[in-house]
Amino acid sequence: MNDLSLLQQFAPQSDKPLTDGKNAVIYTRVSSLEQEDNTSLGSQKKHCENYAMKKDLNIVGYFGGTYESAKTDDRKEFNRMLNFVKRSKNISYVIVYSYERFSRSGINGASIADDLLKQYGVVTLAVSQELDPTTPSGSFQQKILFLFSQMDNEMRRDKSVAGMKEMLLKGYWIWEVPRGYVDLQKGGRASERQLVISEEGKILKKAFEWKAYKKMSSADIARKLNKMGVKIDERRLNNLFSNPFYTGAIVSKMLPDRVIQGHHEPMVSVELFLLVNGIRKEARSLPYTKDPDKENLPLKVFTKCEKCNTNLTGYIVKKKNLYYYKCRTKGCKTNRSAKVMHQMFLNMLNSFYVEEKHVNLLKDMLEEQIQNFFDQKLDQKKYLKINLAEVKKKIEKVEERFAVGEIEKTFYEKFVKKFRKEQAQIRKELSQTTLESSNLKKVIEYTLEICRNTGTLWKDANIYSKRILQEMVYPEGISYDRGTDKVRTYRVNTFFALIPELIRLLKGKEKGDLINFNQVPHVGWMTGFEPATPGTTNQCSNQLSYNHHFFGLQI
Repeated sequence: MNDLSLLQQFAPQSDKPLTDGKNAVIYTRVSSLEQEDNTSLGSQKKHCENYAMKKDLNIVGYFGGTYESAKTDDRKEFNRMLNFVKRSKNISYVIVYSYERFSRSGINGASIADDLLKQYGVVTLAVSQELDPTTPSGSFQQKILFLFSQMDNEMRRDKSVAGMKEMLLKGYWIWEVPRGYVDLQKGGRASERQLVISEEGKILKKAFEWKAYKKMSSADIARKLNKMGVKIDERRLNNLFSNPFYTGAIVSKMLPDRVIQGHHEPMVSVELFLLVNGIRKEARSLPYTKDPDKENLPLKVFTKCEKCNTNLTGYIVKKKNLYYYKCRTKGCKTNRSAKVMHQMFLNMLNSFYVEEKHVNLLKDMLEEQIQNFFDQKLDQKKYLKINLAEVKKKIEKVEERFAVGEIEKTFYEKFVKKFRKEQAQIRKELSQTTLESSNLKKVIEYTLEICRNTGTLWKDANIYSKRILQEMVYPEGISYDRGTDKVRTYRVNTFFALIPELIRLLKGKEKGDLINFNQVPHVGWMTGFEPATPGTTNQCSNQLSYNHHFFGLQI
């Protein structure tokens, strides 16, 4: 049997032949709103229309007409244009002013243009870079132009970032003017800006003073400001309180670990700013009622009665000037000298004491213990990213079907809402998996620094520092048993809990014993600083910085 026509179905398919159609669409784009205001879009459209007229092409659709970054090809108008062209049967050309208007993503942009040509028979033409992409030499030139657009984009970005850093280092603010300030030279260069305090800023300055000197809560301050015509919610107010810009300084993610003296007028003094932030942290971290005797009763509320599970209060025998802890449950006779209770608590803290010679070894051992935790987190993060990509594809599919009229607006809104809700949930879960090993290593270092003089730190600290330390080590507090005259813990912070056992192993090694890591329980993850909620990493990091401030430790 020599009839080869029967094998035709197995032969590779040729590219879609180019049609002699005259229909075209025009795509215009600018990178910023400023360009749009300068009628760059109108100019592009005019040049594209003139080009189509010269080539005797029919314009059947306009796309773009707005500002979209071309650093990536994930653009709403751009994708709407592609979907329209691919689903239409009679489009032969996409006209752009220049290839960088089409895409500045280099090879990816060239690949999109090549895909339109080979699979759909649609030619991408640039008015200012006239060539024939249907020929080998024209296709090559087109790819070169896409690559040059990408390189230009990256060079401009690097140059822009370098210029921004240079301005920041010189003390010039380069972004939008923070609230409470006005720019007397609006629209000028960064070095020509004159940032001065506005009338609203003079009122906001009072907010700092109310917080520092009247000890007002942020919520009360926000209400008072609103009555004075300055509309601001409590969250925004807290952000304002923590922005060093108001002291005349500049900080930026572009300049990590740097504080630059700015050229703008300071609203408040550095001393007032630090006082406000000290008060804010104390109030946020220590939700305790005021007590004139609290300095002498740091374990009050923190300690529970073992017998009836009630928080202990305290009192003073004024004639002897002696303080006592007692249970407030009627009929419970739990009562103990504060001096004795404090000594028992110090003995508990001293169980975490680390000798200088053991510090480095303990650091390595603790880091090894948490490595397994990070491996699990990385796997979880990878899985969530895959799910996020799948949901994104679903959203794009629904948008595509709506754009070409396959589904009605009601169904579009229903499914987009559903998928975006899934997307938000996955992103929320991803935000909880952003713990970095570098942050936790800092916590380990800080933990060991505390363990070198735990008892002394607590004994010599003020009431706020005492409570921070005791809650850090024992997150759920302690209990006192009057019958045995002993205190016990409910839970020990994960980082501290392993130390006594590791020290025992190290001391055994010094006696000639072999270290058996199977004797050490693996870390069951608990932050120990804050309840496990989204943003725990930042909470740990902030708490760490705050504790450094209070205990005066330098790591």
